[in-house]
Amino acid sequence: MVKQQVESAVNGKIRCDACPVMCYISDGKSGACDRYANIGGDLVRVDPLTILENSLSDGGKVVAFLPEGGKPDWDGDIVHANATFVTAVGAGTTYPDYKPAPFIVSQKQNGIDMVTVVTEGIFSYCGAKVKIDTDRFIGPETAAVRVDGEPVGHVTTGEYGSQMLSLGGVHHLTGGSKKEGRVTCDTLMRLCNRERVEMVVDGGATLLLQAGCPPVINGVEESRMRVGCGSATIGMFAKQWKNMVDEVVVVDDHITGVLSEHQAGKLLDVQPTGIKIKGRRSTPGRYFQVAEPGTGWGGTNISDPLAILGDFDAKVAYPGLRLLMVSTTGDQYGYYILDENLQPVLQTILPAAIQETVDVVAENCEPAMVSVLFMGGAGGSLRAGVTTNPVRLTRSVRDALAYVSCGGAPAYVWPGGGITVMADVMQMPSNSFGYVPTPALVAPIEFTMRLEDYRTLGGHMEAVIPIEEAVELAERRIAPLVPGAWPMAERNFKWGTGG
Repeated sequence: MVKQQVESAVNGKIRCDACPVMCYISDGKSGACDRYANIGGDLVRVDPLTILENSLSDGGKVVAFLPEGGKPDWDGDIVHANATFVTAVGAGTTYPDYKPAPFIVSQKQNGIDMVTVVTEGIFSYCGAKVKIDTDRFIGPETAAVRVDGEPVGHVTTGEYGSQMLSLGGVHHLTGGSKKEGRVTCDTLMRLCNRERVEMVVDGGATLLLQAGCPPVINGVEESRMRVGCGSATIGMFAKQWKNMVDEVVVVDDHITGVLSEHQAGKLLDVQPTGIKIKGRRSTPGRYFQVAEPGTGWGGTNISDPLAILGDFDAKVAYPGLRLLMVSTTGDQYGYYILDENLQPVLQTILPAAIQETVDVVAENCEPAMVSVLFMGGAGGSLRAGVTTNPVRLTRSVRDALAYVSCGGAPAYVWPGGGITVMADVMQMPSNSFGYVPTPALVAPIEFTMRLEDYRTLGGHMEAVIPIEEAVELAERRIAPLVPGAWPMAERNFKWGTGG
């Protein structure tokens, strides 16, 4: 485990200066955050320092051979066997950050001197973006999302068959009551550590969310992500339906599709059926707002699909016309035949061929999942732990001279000012996140670059240590969680093959 320097002790209690709380900790006890403890007078980071090892025993992949002549046919883009990367998980924190980061380690990569700066950042302004694969209504856009009655975020715009939440952020962590900040921090930590969290949307649903698992909405576990909107579904399966039925309606809260009117149907010479859809016609065969959002057919509030149909045009429709209505997940479907009065009559027996097409719709749906992206920013103080001239670190990241990772996982860097990153928590080591009771989330972040670039940007050269010294302290060795990704791969840098 990593020991932190003790700078003050009073009556046998040592002072932890890893965060602004500055706890005094008795021997055998931990601080307010449970991250640091006093063990025999030493201030110890209790979670193990974690390294990534690309070895066979850890599940890594090996470059299998050298070609004739002994020169490696290899550019470093995929991980070398036995390569090691020190993550910030369990590395500890420095506060205030004019001090160098806890670990600044050097090692060679393909003959190039590299350096990785490792720290567990204290993020008072961070958040999480949550993608919920479902077309079911979870609540109005901008509605508050609550945990234990406290607002921790809000519903944001639905995207491509998924509902989206924006959780955390500065206003919930620091701008509300103490309880709001504490609950928000706890919610973010548990979500990012892949634990299940129950939350309630104002005017909407009760959600049980866990990264990498199906969402549970109002007690019902979602299984399928819709195959597409109603119009897209028509386009995908029009050819299968053409000679099987006379009309198909794909019921969807966003865009309901009608085969005979849709361009796909026109090109396949599907004849008009005289069907009328209650909703706002966008373009031929595509209808908006056929019903209110809900948890029924295709994310609408209807349980009877006939509710979206008007009377068939008697000049076009005819008795015996065959109609299939289906939702975008294939969860709901019905097969109807028009009677003498041109009224659709539900058939109790579904022809095998039609059942097969419904099954194909369902088969083409992706499994419904909850995705959680941690979002944070390397602020001025954190950057000062990397370099004496923090803006140069920002420029180095912008210039692709420094690579940002979170627990060894790739981090997406937002355009614009600062170093604002997002990382998929499923690609990070388990239990990567902690907290401090200020409140703030603690998350790993690493900056990797050439040693010469680190020197140029004003790095803490006096604090650079060889990787072997850091590895001696590591108690947790894991394989990379993202196949083919490696923070030191040359393709990550402008000077490398991807530059």
